[in-house]
Amino acid sequence: MTPKLDTAGTLERIFEMYSRQFGVLLPAALIIYLPVAIFQVIAGTNFVLLLLASIFALIAGTLFQGAVVQAVRDMQDGKRDFSVGELISSAVPFIAPLLGAGILAGLGIGIGLILLIVPGLFLLTIWAVIAPVIVIEKTGIMAAFGRSRELVKGQGWRVFGVLIVMFLITIIAQQILLVIGEGIGDEIGRGVGFLVAATLTAPLGALTAAILYFTLKGLKGEAAAPPVESAPPADSPFGGPASGGPSPFGQ
Repeated sequence: MTPKLDTAGTLERIFEMYSRQFGVLLPAALIIYLPVAIFQVIAGTNFVLLLLASIFALIAGTLFQGAVVQAVRDMQDGKRDFSVGELISSAVPFIAPLLGAGILAGLGIGIGLILLIVPGLFLLTIWAVIAPVIVIEKTGIMAAFGRSRELVKGQGWRVFGVLIVMFLITIIAQQILLVIGEGIGDEIGRGVGFLVAATLTAPLGALTAAILYFTLKGLKGEAAAPPVESAPPADSPFGGPASGGPSPFGQ
């Protein structure tokens, strides 16, 4: 029987990794997003400066995603070897391809959502692991799209389930934290709200992509699925090969 992605198990791995590596993920997020928060405070209501702050935030998010992918790879042996600074610096060489792929994926998904919603959700699912592909396999931007679809093939509904749950959790948490920050009533309050929201929630999205990537590789028989700190039982379906169906949502 073809092994399938365990949606609940994957979500459990994400939160377990988050809780166990709290001490490296949050400082990395804080370091990366602090300049963005300061820029936003300085920008105030100036449209041009806010636009630049948004671009700055996109670059920061790209760098953080690369750092988290490196962190997940680093911790596959059950221990952390990299420091926060080393993780961030290891992601710097991938900023350009990650940014390029992120912009292209964002445009494609955005257009799909605007037109019919379903195409956008489909693209969101099949492109879920583009960033880890670029960082781990060092592929080109366009090749990463095809490789991501290959990994997701046959697991689409389960990958989508993980993505939608994490999206809802992240959005709710972000909104609560931003409202608290705005309650302070000035630009500094909003900047603090943004910084706290980004620091606490950014690791969730980045961990989702990274853990999905390694788990899907395990299901394809290419590598063992990455446990958080310990391996899954020998009879776990995460270690076996998988064959894809005609569609990434195939059963």
